[in-house]
Amino acid sequence: MRKQPADVGPGVSGASRAYRLSAEFVAAIIVGAGLGFGIDFLAGTKPWAMIVLLLVGFAAGVLNVVRATAEMNAATAVPPGTPAVSDDDDDE
Repeated sequence: MRKQPADVGPGVSGASRAYRLSAEFVAAIIVGAGLGFGIDFLAGTKPWAMIVLLLVGFAAGVLNVVRATAEMNAATAVPPGTPAVSDDDDDE
């Protein structure tokens, strides 16, 4: 059985989820831009590698956010067959 990360359970606040998603998105863009800048610096192809890898970083960031959101939703999903509202009355 796969162990869940600490930040995907039902007791996690919305702010911590938002920080995780935004950090993953921004990090992917920064890594893409940094790699593009480095390749441009070494190969002398300014600004083409930075533009291309910045777009790749953006796409990777969106993919990371979609995956993390799906993981969070799966961890907090209500099991099938669970009533929407608990029934405390005796229906006899």
